[in-house]
Amino acid sequence: MAATEARRASVEEYDVIVLGAGPTGENLADRAHAAGLSAAIVESELVGGECSYWACMPSKALLRPVTARSEARRVPGLKEAADVPLDAPAVLAHRDAFASYWKDDGQVRWLDSVGIDLVRGQGRLAGPRRVVVDGGRVLTARHAVAVCTGSRAVLPPIPGLAAARPWTSRDATSAKAVPGRLVVVGGGVVGVEMATAWRALGASVTLLVRGDGLLPRMEPFAGHLVAESLAEAGAFLRTGVEVREVRREAPGGAVTVVLDSGDEIIADELLIATGRAPRTEDVGLETVGLTPGSWLEVDDSCRVTGVTGGWLYGVGDVNHRALLTHQGKYQARIAGAAIAARARGVPILESDPWGAHAATADTLAVPQVVFSDPEAASVGLTAAAAERAGHRIRVVDQDLGAVAGASLYADGYRGRARMVVDLDREVLLGATFVGPGVGELLHSATVAVAGEVPLERLWHAVPAYPTISEVWLRLLEAYRG
Repeated sequence: MAATEARRASVEEYDVIVLGAGPTGENLADRAHAAGLSAAIVESELVGGECSYWACMPSKALLRPVTARSEARRVPGLKEAADVPLDAPAVLAHRDAFASYWKDDGQVRWLDSVGIDLVRGQGRLAGPRRVVVDGGRVLTARHAVAVCTGSRAVLPPIPGLAAARPWTSRDATSAKAVPGRLVVVGGGVVGVEMATAWRALGASVTLLVRGDGLLPRMEPFAGHLVAESLAEAGAFLRTGVEVREVRREAPGGAVTVVLDSGDEIIADELLIATGRAPRTEDVGLETVGLTPGSWLEVDDSCRVTGVTGGWLYGVGDVNHRALLTHQGKYQARIAGAAIAARARGVPILESDPWGAHAATADTLAVPQVVFSDPEAASVGLTAAAAERAGHRIRVVDQDLGAVAGASLYADGYRGRARMVVDLDREVLLGATFVGPGVGELLHSATVAVAGEVPLERLWHAVPAYPTISEVWLRLLEAYRG
């Protein structure tokens, strides 16, 4: 016993310690290790994090059969064959496989293969460069500690809500059966995607939104087209409403949602998708002068500001720059490179936009796809955001359905494309696409925005015919007049 206690009390030293083994933490540890630094990663749940088991992978596995069937219904020769209900047990089994059956063996093997040490347990800061893990194990970092613990769903302060045991995003992506009646509160990405999936799997879905439309962070037409499609699929959408109270009389029983109008909606399950908070309430921030449970303020290299010595990094959701898995991984690459450079004593130009150590894309070129039916995809600034930022802009819109490739893709293809142009520099500030399959259009727009490619040069990027990407030519023609 004494030997065991002594081992647990011993201090282990690494160049970099990462709290959180989600995609962000994994990528940061990998980049640091690839640069020649030793790294340990501390995880209290499953290696692979939220994305692998409760977000990106299971949600898209639920949604892919939905969009595939929808598109097949619009293709001659497949319409009749595709006009059948989805096999819900098969879809859920497909989801389970993509969530690795909520086991992290494969992710652990990857960590082993690249030489990153895994420490199981809750890691907490215990002063500068020092981490204590459940059980008394103590780790110290020569160069950096990175908090990559992600975010969690938040329940708003609605009377009766917590006692009613509502679904959060985790429950919505991992449920074992299709609910008969589902109420979804929230019109953002999670609310829209889960309403799309569970409606297609057979649930009666009511979507309640406080604002006047869906997907408020995108161009308004994106939410309008997605709302039309949800209504056609049989979902009920109510905008401009607030939930006043929630009641569930017995475990497993029906839940009653009371609106501010006094109307009551009865459902079998209630999904709350109204916001997220950082998972920083139990990582020891108070030991280094920070507030537990707060978002971490960082510079463009993701180094936490206000911490003496510059050894603490906040990467991914915890810094609230862009709550997306791919942006967290991007930040991890930037932060990993910055940590390695600083460890070697290499000067970093923190004011160098688009440099190797600046996560500039977090503010100027964030791509996102909503895997609804139809898909909605955007990158960069919306027209409204560009105007708020003081840009002199021109907005160019095109009907995606009028492109030859779209008409071949599906009968009655409905969609829209928009580019937002900076008139002073004649470069793209943002782009939005809505329509079947548009997620695969997005990276071309991301390259144009991040690369600040002049429109005159884009004119020479010839889209293959007949593809939906030909919309780029239509947009440029409309801009030229």
